[in-house]
Amino acid sequence: MKKILFVLVLLAGTIAANGQIVEPVKWSFSKEKVSENEYNLLFKATIDKGWHLYSTDIPEGGPIKTSFYFEGVENVEFANEITANKAAIKMFDKSFQMDLSYFEDEVVFSRKVKLTGDGSGKVAGYVEFMSCNDETCTPPMDQEYSFAFGSTPETSVAISGNEIGSSSEGRNYWSIFFIAFLGGLAALLTPCVFPMIPMTVSFFTKQSKTKASGIRNGIWYGVSIIIIYVILGTVVTAVFGAESLNNLSTNPWFNLFFALLLFVFAFSFMGAFEIILPSSWVNAVDKRADKGGLIGIFFMAFALALVSFSCTGPIVGALIVEAARSGGMAPVIGMLGFSLALAIPFALFAAFPGWLNSLPKSGGWLNSVKVVLGFLEFAFAFKFLSIADMVLNLHILEREVYIAIWIATFLGLALYLWGKIRLPHDSPMEYIPVSRFVLGTMVFAFVIYMIPGLWGAPVKLISGFPPPIDYAESPLGVGRTQVQGVAQSSIDVHPGKHVGPHGIPLFEDYDEALAHAKETNKPLLIDFTGKGCTNCRKMEDNVWIDPQVKKMFLEDFIVVSLFVDLREKLPESEQYVSETTGRKVRTVGNKWTDLQIRRFNRNTQPYYVILDHNEQEVVNGYGYDSDANKFANWLRSGLNEYKGK
Repeated sequence: MKKILFVLVLLAGTIAANGQIVEPVKWSFSKEKVSENEYNLLFKATIDKGWHLYSTDIPEGGPIKTSFYFEGVENVEFANEITANKAAIKMFDKSFQMDLSYFEDEVVFSRKVKLTGDGSGKVAGYVEFMSCNDETCTPPMDQEYSFAFGSTPETSVAISGNEIGSSSEGRNYWSIFFIAFLGGLAALLTPCVFPMIPMTVSFFTKQSKTKASGIRNGIWYGVSIIIIYVILGTVVTAVFGAESLNNLSTNPWFNLFFALLLFVFAFSFMGAFEIILPSSWVNAVDKRADKGGLIGIFFMAFALALVSFSCTGPIVGALIVEAARSGGMAPVIGMLGFSLALAIPFALFAAFPGWLNSLPKSGGWLNSVKVVLGFLEFAFAFKFLSIADMVLNLHILEREVYIAIWIATFLGLALYLWGKIRLPHDSPMEYIPVSRFVLGTMVFAFVIYMIPGLWGAPVKLISGFPPPIDYAESPLGVGRTQVQGVAQSSIDVHPGKHVGPHGIPLFEDYDEALAHAKETNKPLLIDFTGKGCTNCRKMEDNVWIDPQVKKMFLEDFIVVSLFVDLREKLPESEQYVSETTGRKVRTVGNKWTDLQIRRFNRNTQPYYVILDHNEQEVVNGYGYDSDANKFANWLRSGLNEYKGK
């Protein structure tokens, strides 16, 4: 017996040392008594450093969310839904084209229950979850739990009150701040704001009797601008709530509203109409600004915000829309960045009016800046339409349509910059300034770059904006009926195959693929993957598309993709308890996960295995590595080993 235990411990140590079987999320379950017949069920997840656990509100089409299943409930009723003790971290994932939320370090989920019987009861079930790090993901896993009431001592767990503070979210806030700061600089160059600078200087020249007071008043003026816009961001966050903003970011109807809002802003910038506030508001603020002193300066800043609203409103609106998609304090951070860029020049020129002579004169170029911003907002509006289209699975704004719209939009911008198109409020030009010609040429080059995207090119410069390659009218590209660079006769056609990424035919059933590999005398290449595996998509987008890799996939191997997160239930007769993990195999995904663990001692994706016809590995497996040359060399070594047997 001791020898057996020793072997098991040694085996466990070997597995841990090799880092093959990983379980980065550990669960513990307990309950706490709230009142005589009410309890909180507590589900605590402890997450290894560098890993994250997906939240309970992942939209359809994304990775597997954390789900709680209650199967054995006796004399108990639920008083609320599952809640977490802290807000989830939210990041936009380019592979899935959606915001994904997750937890790091530790999170405690809870659900309140009420006993309905004689003081005893039971709740049993399991939690299904998925975790990832920067390189790999685990398959969906489940952990069973059971709570008993009236027959066991009551327990409790200390719930941590950690706030959002991860480095990932910090990076997200910095990006929002930087984008908003650029938006503030762009707002400075609009015809509603730029001419206000000399007016502001004139106001402070009269108000400031000494140089010191001028500097003090200028600083207070800049701080007032920041306060006004930060209050706006705070109000947005307070009204909607951080969690509501998170949920709205993937709501199709709210994304449609965002898109319409950006269209209105875009048309306003292009000169179709002006967005103006009631004149009574401006007059009321002007009267207070005339009183002087620090209060008067504050209302002078408020007057600037109101008077310039027709130009700053669309930029501020677009920034709040984008910040709202990130949730949390993002609207406040965004308004801080925008107002800081707007405030610094006004404060400096108010404090040092002599600098005014270095400014360029106002003119038609200010309206041109406004129109260019209008074109950009028009293009970005389609991003929100695309999210709504994909969430509703309408397939109206597919990849080719999206790219075609962007091509047309930026072509229009290039023609505008070259003076071939004139819009309302544009001044006549005798000649095109060199700056406009150069910028127009750069935009036109961008248009040419996007055109191959209609034929299946990856167009990586705009990655994250158009829908993914598989959300298209033709996954192979417009007008293409076969894989580029490979003769149609060389592609193995089989009824069990389907068209996978980049037009590569794939099996999805192991037994069927193995049988076909024996028929064709080719090695079997297993791709352990997942619908919700980000790095699996990265391998497909960056490695599978490589010509040498694609050619070997099509001509030299039988490829089967086994999705470990398929939710399709197995028939009752095919469900079983894994001898390797002790967990119940309920779904098709569970079956492929158990196969990977049992045969290859791995449980992370992506993972690639090459087998001969006796189902033996010909070379060691291959994990996540986006170097296409390395992967091609690994394929060649496996092919050579197979042929040498």
